[in-house]
Amino acid sequence: MKQSYSDAVETARSYYNSEDADNFYYHVWGGEDIHIGLYESAEEPIANASARTVERIADRIAAPLSRPDARVIDLGAGYGGAARHLAKRFGCQVLALNLSEAENRRDREMNQAAGLDHLIEVVDASFEDVPAPAASFDVAWSQDAFLHSGHRDKVMDEIDRVLKPGGELIFTDPMQADACPEGVLQPIFDRIHLSSLGSFAFYREQAKRLGWEEVEILDMTENLIAHYSRVGDTLREQRDALKDKVSDDYVERMLAGLGHWVEGGRNGYLSWGIIHFRKPA
Repeated sequence: MKQSYSDAVETARSYYNSEDADNFYYHVWGGEDIHIGLYESAEEPIANASARTVERIADRIAAPLSRPDARVIDLGAGYGGAARHLAKRFGCQVLALNLSEAENRRDREMNQAAGLDHLIEVVDASFEDVPAPAASFDVAWSQDAFLHSGHRDKVMDEIDRVLKPGGELIFTDPMQADACPEGVLQPIFDRIHLSSLGSFAFYREQAKRLGWEEVEILDMTENLIAHYSRVGDTLREQRDALKDKVSDDYVERMLAGLGHWVEGGRNGYLSWGIIHFRKPA
């Protein structure tokens, strides 16, 4: 039976299921990890920088994930690179929730090839309606996925529901700056078919509403600019090799979209970083 999704989530699902998007993210953006990387140089390969992000976030929640029988939910798991890292490093059980069936097929194949499919369950679903009982997880993890929801407050409610008392949420998200002027991000909103992004202030308000403790918020916006610039450069470098996999129209629209993200970041209109909250015990 097909899941019922909100309009914003269905738009994202259709996009990520398209052959153009699947091939672009798998072959250009990094394959294992399709999120913003932490860069040591402007020329660093995307995959290296993206893997560094996973390692950096995992270091911050090593304690709860090292406990026996620890369970984590990855909300918007993409191709499952983070889930595999966590399962291999900590031996924890991971529910990899993701809305794209195309990405999930690749995810399951890579889990099996890595011998980690006994630790990772991949589920076709939205983080606006998580198919899990209350108080199921020690950690909720997400990387650059919440922007695709038009109901981010509902996403936070669902995370609060499925986290155990004392459980932790750690995530990244491309966001608008707290003092972003109205109207300047319209080209980005048009591309992602939404009217807003989250912000550090928004997520702090949600944490306060839910009674969560703020563990740490790291503003690392410079990596958003570096990442979208690097993806654009890589796409131009590989354009000829991608001709049989990604349409010219998609490439042109992607390059224009990446340019909007870089411009927004350089103008101080965007934010990105690691956000870490804890639910009361």
